[in-house]
Amino acid sequence: MDQPIRMKDNGQINIVLNGQKRRTVKKDPPLRNISERELPIQHLALKEIEEEMNALVGMEEMKRMIKEIYAWIYVNKKREEKGLKTGRQALHMMFKGNPGTGKTTVARLIGKLFQKMNVLSKGHLIEAERADLVGEYIGHTAQKTRDLIKKAIGGILFIDEAYSLGRGGEKDFGKEAIDTLVKHMEDRQHEFILILAGYSREMEEFLTLNPGLHSRFPLVIDFPDYSIDQLMEIGDRMLNEREYGLSRDAERKLRMHLMYLKAMGPITFSNGRYIRNIIEKSIRTQAMRLLIDDTYDRNDLFTIRSQDLYFEEDAEEDLI
Repeated sequence: MDQPIRMKDNGQINIVLNGQKRRTVKKDPPLRNISERELPIQHLALKEIEEEMNALVGMEEMKRMIKEIYAWIYVNKKREEKGLKTGRQALHMMFKGNPGTGKTTVARLIGKLFQKMNVLSKGHLIEAERADLVGEYIGHTAQKTRDLIKKAIGGILFIDEAYSLGRGGEKDFGKEAIDTLVKHMEDRQHEFILILAGYSREMEEFLTLNPGLHSRFPLVIDFPDYSIDQLMEIGDRMLNEREYGLSRDAERKLRMHLMYLKAMGPITFSNGRYIRNIIEKSIRTQAMRLLIDDTYDRNDLFTIRSQDLYFEEDAEEDLI
């Protein structure tokens, strides 16, 4: 045999070419589920962000993506230390999903993580929308956009409903804002991170407005609508933080209301934001009820009852 293979006691395989040992190839270790392994102690930054992410309901795809981004950046630094090639991939992102699905919250977490990893010098979040970028005359838009990018240097520029920049057609100044963003994404791509957010279908259409847009967003994260159980969990967490709780009838009423909205077709309410508004309104309604009843038993102070839940549809019926 021209190229004998010899097995050593330690599980390594020696490949002998032309009678001379050239290299040692180690066998792959047994497969283990990555999600079940404990992170080494040096990854404190990721552990801290993980704790904050675990407080968020759902968003499993997003949580996995953030861990992968962290791992990629960390391992690239180790490759650089060993003299291996590393690629400084742009970290601009696109968040696709309906309102109230946690996009802004996740953007803040990413800023904190990247600041801890020295990827961003500050890690702050600058939130913007069309009115913050688009000016009223030729040249005004480019200047407004440049000023906004300057504020975001060292952190994240988060543009919500970004597709609105392309809604006015060819003569609209929104196109000027897009062109300015694309230029600075290239010129200063490692000085700040741009996150564009909006509805899934509209964001796909938005990418077609400039030939350079699609390739500049290597990281796309989908934020699906919350299920009914997840929305109920969000409500429970909000109430627990404020030391309130739903009665059984109130819980049943809220769940039935969410089921009704789901059955209406495409979700028209703002997910977590909708639940938060219901909870805050119910707390005020409960306070008014207790004030009128002049009863302040501990259990009464704690419990949100079915009559305290007031939905937007109820307000519409009152006007009829």
